Amino acid sequence: MTDADAVTDPESMDDPPPLDLEEAAELTTRIVDNVEHVIVGHRDAIEHILVTLFARGNLLLEDVPGVGKTMLARAVATSLECSFNRVQFTPDLLPADVTGVSVFNEKTREFEFQPGPVFGNVVLGDEINRAPPKTQAALLEVMSEQQATVDGETYLVPHPFIAIATQNDVEPGRTYELPVAEIDRFTKKVRLGYPEAAEETELLGRITGGHPIDSLESVATVEDVRRARRTVADVTVREPVRSYITRLAGYTRDHARLGASPRGAIALVRASQVRAVFEGREYVIPDDVQTEAPTVWGHRVRTDTDADGGVIVERALEEVAVE
Repeated sequence: MTDADAVTDPESMDDPPPLDLEEAAELTTRIVDNVEHVIVGHRDAIEHILVTLFARGNLLLEDVPGVGKTMLARAVATSLECSFNRVQFTPDLLPADVTGVSVFNEKTREFEFQPGPVFGNVVLGDEINRAPPKTQAALLEVMSEQQATVDGETYLVPHPFIAIATQNDVEPGRTYELPVAEIDRFTKKVRLGYPEAAEETELLGRITGGHPIDSLESVATVEDVRRARRTVADVTVREPVRSYITRLAGYTRDHARLGASPRGAIALVRASQVRAVFEGREYVIPDDVQTEAPTVWGHRVRTDTDADGGVIVERALEEVAVE
């Protein structure tokens, strides 16, 4: 990828026409099926990544080491025929190592921007909680605004863009807790978990003689993703559904120290629109909201007790009536 490619304004091009609803639904199924050639037993997690991608968001994968978080991100990027960059977060990683740096060119006597790994379509921030907060914050602007500012200059990242960050929930004494502001910018937080016995046995059979990621082929293009995003944006969210989301958010705010933010409510709307497309509908229904709420809001809600935020979200779904 050249410097020029890295800073090309993706929005300067005319938006492509949306896919037909059936085409968009078929696209998601095709991508999920393809990724399952590599990832065994995590179809829901694959769908969560696609929901996040089509909702123009970012994803946080949290789990123990070795369950396939990195491989999942690689498989999705390969399936989409798009650029994939990986950043291994460490305690000595600097913000410039993430966003890029301006380097003086002695021949031209000018500073030239050398883009960092955030300039990709799918960017994996591996073990993000091992880096100090200042370095973690380097992702904030990119995650929320699809751009990075270096030495006073703003550079747009490629379109489409998704940041997939992973963190291990072991060795808490050797990690840095993610800031609340950064947590809120992740559309979803997902856990993979260990595979079932039969799934793990199948996985071991697949990697005999070579890893399936090496032979995985793309089944979609960047243009397909851009068109699918247009399809999602056209999905109708009627007032009763919007009101339902508002009341759910109000419940979390009344029953937790920190409830779902307006940004979180917007994320839930967008995720629900994607879910509707998955189901072949042009409009969102409460079932879509209920399917997406736990992974969209669970990490945003904070309590004064040891209760997980997801518990509050589940209670909201049980107690807030659909009108």
